[in-house]
Amino acid sequence: MTLASLLLVVLASFIHASWNLLAKRAASVGPVFVFAYNLIACVAYAPWVLYLLARGAGIAWTWAGAGFVLLSGMIHLAYSLCLQRGYQVADLSVVYPVARGTGPMLSTIGAFLILGESPTGAGLLGLALVVAGILLIATQGKLSAFTRPGGQAGVRWGVATGGLIASYTVVDAYAVKALGIAPVVLDWFSNLLRFFLLLPLILSNPRRAALAMRGHWWTALGVGLLSPLSYILVLAALTSGAPLSLVAPMREMSMMVGALMGMLVLREKVGPWRLAGCGVLIAGVIRLSAS
Repeated sequence: MTLASLLLVVLASFIHASWNLLAKRAASVGPVFVFAYNLIACVAYAPWVLYLLARGAGIAWTWAGAGFVLLSGMIHLAYSLCLQRGYQVADLSVVYPVARGTGPMLSTIGAFLILGESPTGAGLLGLALVVAGILLIATQGKLSAFTRPGGQAGVRWGVATGGLIASYTVVDAYAVKALGIAPVVLDWFSNLLRFFLLLPLILSNPRRAALAMRGHWWTALGVGLLSPLSYILVLAALTSGAPLSLVAPMREMSMMVGALMGMLVLREKVGPWRLAGCGVLIAGVIRLSAS
């Protein structure tokens, strides 16, 4: 992996952790907040997308290209809804680490089986270290979280969410690498599809939606601008030639960044297990970048 690709993924991890920190403040708003930041993302990135489309450089309008854009949008929507449902029936400390741990693992397997990438010993070791670091950061070494009431449901929904993460990662990687779809175009149409699918929910009770968003519009603005950018940078790294089997686990270093932000911004107690997880994750990233 080149230094430029590595820097893109690292920057994306910082941005990903930042918008998740913002989104946490509006967790109670639910799907209405998702609709709001999707609306902002569609409006904010529209000039860039229209410029690329006008030049004919954004997407080749073939059945394959249109199909992959549609498929990407549907998987991203299913991921959002699946993750939200998982949080409703199980603990965050179970669902999130399982989802973020299985996602890169399955993405890497998909890269080997579908995209024809060749595994290396260093790459597989780095992947294992990244997944182990994610679990340490999220669970703080307390794997009993998976056996507590709701833990089994959390594992099921976490694995389902991780499967969807892997699915859209492989689909999007093929779209930008093989079909030549511009990352910002792919992400924008995905957001646009989610906007229209969530629109009936808002129109059914506009007043309730407006009340739910009271005091959260600035947060939605931040998420709407940063969330697409973090994923566009990941897709740009893939476009530049970085293999998916390395990018998928490396982008999960946002877990480490999130833990550090929780300590510095939210004054959360990090503890030795999370610090150890950060160290293991960094070691995994180093192994991946050197493979």
